[in-house]
Amino acid sequence: MAASTMAVEAGSARMWSRLLLLGPAFVAAIAYVDPGNVAANLTAGANFGYLLVWVLVAANAMAVLIQYQSAKLGLATGMSLPEILGARLGTRRRRAYWVQAEVVAGATDMAEVIGGAVALNLLFGLPLLTGGVIIGLASMLLLTLQSRRSQKSFEAAILALLGVIAVGFVSGLFVAPPDAGGALAGLVPRFEGTDTVLLAASMLGATVMPHAIYLHSALARDRHGFSEDPAVRTRLIRATRVDVAGALLLAGIVNIAMLLLAATSLRGVEGTDTIAGAHAAVTSALGPVIGVAFAVGLLASGLASTSVGCYAGATIMGGLLKVRIPLLVRRTLTLVPALLVLGAGIEPTLALVLSQVLLSFGIPFALIPLIRLTGSRKVMGIHADSTALRIAGWTSATLIVGLNCVLIFLTVLGHQ
Repeated sequence: MAASTMAVEAGSARMWSRLLLLGPAFVAAIAYVDPGNVAANLTAGANFGYLLVWVLVAANAMAVLIQYQSAKLGLATGMSLPEILGARLGTRRRRAYWVQAEVVAGATDMAEVIGGAVALNLLFGLPLLTGGVIIGLASMLLLTLQSRRSQKSFEAAILALLGVIAVGFVSGLFVAPPDAGGALAGLVPRFEGTDTVLLAASMLGATVMPHAIYLHSALARDRHGFSEDPAVRTRLIRATRVDVAGALLLAGIVNIAMLLLAATSLRGVEGTDTIAGAHAAVTSALGPVIGVAFAVGLLASGLASTSVGCYAGATIMGGLLKVRIPLLVRRTLTLVPALLVLGAGIEPTLALVLSQVLLSFGIPFALIPLIRLTGSRKVMGIHADSTALRIAGWTSATLIVGLNCVLIFLTVLGHQ
């Protein structure tokens, strides 16, 4: 009896030990449910119904693999992806690489501030520019939690916002359940013209986000540190699998819920090509409570993701340029482009969708080096990717690059 009790207690201790290791992936997962996702997924569902469900499923499967590899890189080497690239590239190549990574991070940050500003406009009627300033200031307060000593506090705040996001976008499905047959049919890969390819690239860029690939290696390393003991590293990497799987499963459910909600309640409704129009249609169809939940979810998404995006930008700059500026100073500087877009009166949803297409083109620059590094025994030692994992990684990279090439062919060359 005593032995049995001790075994149960030991098992419970192991479970709690693993739970205490969770957190970094949930911070990275915020990048997968940001306002860019909202714009892309709602547009896809409202315009094409369940047609592109398969894109989200495939993208989320790739995201699980990619974020696990990024976190494993940080734990196995004690360095972030930008730091490793910064040490390997010559000065010119390093600076050029930083420019493209910074453009991607800037596009991300712009989308997140715009999304938060739209949410404040929906909830309180605030002008978009004013809302953008408020989101910037609020994100500064959230970033003050982030430091090596208080990373757990930052993670807790982000996890709370992630919960709000999930409730905000999933709640509508309980009021208006989707058509099961239509949703299953949407799992069959296919396109219907240039617009669907453009949206697929936007959804992919909003789901497998470059800045999250750069960031996760630093998050895992900063949270757990680097151990010289291979057994400790192995235990941390195993716990990271659970962390990534749980975080990305939640993010995937939220993303698919957005598309299903739009396909169920917004298909064919006039004006749903914008987030504001979609919110009005959701409120009209499902009631004011769901409408408020939708807007609150969007607000939480913008606030959390812009904080994480700023953290990612600082990680990129520190690793590639070996230059570190305070997060709050960086937050102030990167807020300017988003405020310029809001002040210029550009339609917010269009700006969000196009920003996600830009992100899709930035994915290979982060993904290909990651796969090469995690597959190298020289870099990773005993933690190098298995043959199956390398094949899956290169397959994901090929599919992503292939979709971008199709997008170029259809849009730049003007083919239908």
